[in-house]
Amino acid sequence: MRISILAPLRFIWRKKRLIALTLTGLATLGVLSVGGLRFYSAVRAQPEIYTLETVPERPVAIIFGASVLPSGRLSAMLADRVRMGVELYHAGKVRALLLTGDNSQETYNEPEAMRRYALELGVPDSAIVLDYAGFRTYDSCYRARDIFQVEQAILVTQAYHLDRALLTCNGLGVESIGVAADAMRPTGYAQRSLVTGQIRELAATVASVVDLLIHRQPTFLGEPLPIFARSEAPLG
Repeated sequence: MRISILAPLRFIWRKKRLIALTLTGLATLGVLSVGGLRFYSAVRAQPEIYTLETVPERPVAIIFGASVLPSGRLSAMLADRVRMGVELYHAGKVRALLLTGDNSQETYNEPEAMRRYALELGVPDSAIVLDYAGFRTYDSCYRARDIFQVEQAILVTQAYHLDRALLTCNGLGVESIGVAADAMRPTGYAQRSLVTGQIRELAATVASVVDLLIHRQPTFLGEPLPIFARSEAPLG
C-alpha cells in the first residue's frame, strides 16, 4: 500500500486553513461586538442629550478633562468643554462646576488649568470644585458619586465621548444628562486628536462596560467632600 508523500502536506494545509478561518471568524465577531456595543451606547444616549437652551436644570455640571498644552493653555477640545460649562452656569442651569481631570504629575494639572479658564470667563471661585484624580471617565464618574456626593448632573464633553460618559455615570447611579461641547471646529493637531478620540472610543466603551460589570474602583478614593450640604434639595 503506497502512501502519497503529498498526504501530510494536505493535512498541514487543511489544518492551517481551519486555524486561519477560526481566527478570522473570531476577529470578525470581536469587531462586530465592539461596533455593536458602541452603536448601542450612542443610541441609548440620544434621549439624554440636550442643547444649552433645552437642558433641564441640575445642581452640578461635570466637565471632563482633556489635554493641556505645555504652555498651560487648554487644548481646543478642553476649552470647548469649559466654555460650555461656564455657559451652563451663567444660564442658571447649574450651581456648581465639577472640573475633573489628570493631575498625576506635579508639572501637569488639568483641573487647575480648567479652573483658571473658568475664572477668566466669569465663574466665581466658590462655584468651582476640582477633582485631581479624574484619570479616566470611569474614575471621574465614580468619584463624583462617592467623593463629591453628586446625585444628579449635566455632563459636558464632546459628542463623540458624551454617550460613553452618560453610560458610565448613569451606570454608577449618578442620574445624568448631557450637553455636547462642539462649538469649536479645530484644525491641524486638534482635529487629528478628535479623530483619534473617536477611534479610541471603540475600545474605551468596552472597557467602561467591563468596569461597570466588575464594579472596579477608581485609582484613588478618599473621604467624602460633598459639594452641597445634605439639606439642599437637588434641582430637576
